[in-house]
Amino acid sequence: MGMVDQLTRAADDGDATLVARLLGEGVDADAPDSEGRTALDLAVRRGHADVVRLLIAAGADPEQRTGEYQESTPLCLASMHGHTAVVRALLDAGVHTGAQGRMGHAPLVLAATTGDEGHPETVDLLLDHGAHINAVMKDRTPLDWAVWFGQVPMVQQLLDRGATPTVKTLTTAHERSERHPESRHNYERIIDALLAAAPPTHTDPTIRHAYDQETGRAPHRQTCAVGKGQLPRFRPRG
Repeated sequence: MGMVDQLTRAADDGDATLVARLLGEGVDADAPDSEGRTALDLAVRRGHADVVRLLIAAGADPEQRTGEYQESTPLCLASMHGHTAVVRALLDAGVHTGAQGRMGHAPLVLAATTGDEGHPETVDLLLDHGAHINAVMKDRTPLDWAVWFGQVPMVQQLLDRGATPTVKTLTTAHERSERHPESRHNYERIIDALLAAAPPTHTDPTIRHAYDQETGRAPHRQTCAVGKGQLPRFRPRG
């Protein structure tokens, strides 16, 4: 086995001692192995934060292309798997939090929506390091995606961190509730959370009509100011 393959295997195994020795012997930190994967790619995927820091210190590119098809980035992989310590190591190395990789994935969206309930600690870390809470990936914000997947705790976490619900967000919740009656209770909780968190708005008749059409609820009217595209604060009857 060549030294590069030894390095990538050690990184995959989380063997920081062997990784440090091989790097000290002059193995290129970013050299791809016989399968085209780098040590950083494999260490990130496995969640070995100590190895990630060693590789970056030895010159590995923290924003390199990763994944079987070079479709991702280290931060996207770490965010998707909820490897918060690895995310911290990458952010400490100066990695940006915006859309990245050839797929244009947003690390915050990946952290918020992968797994059954997303990865709350990773989400908070990304937000604390400047990730835009209303950033758009494939025409949806992190909140929109969390609503789409019916992730009640994550929806509440994003709202608590300042995510802005819109008419589109509420419409998504209602449509998903209709299509997935087995999860209707979760979507009803999400709708209530969206309404409770909505910024004060003017009772725009167009928006109110859209609300009525999408939810089938009869809202109480309130008089307040509105921002374009923002969700009015409706109070469902009953």
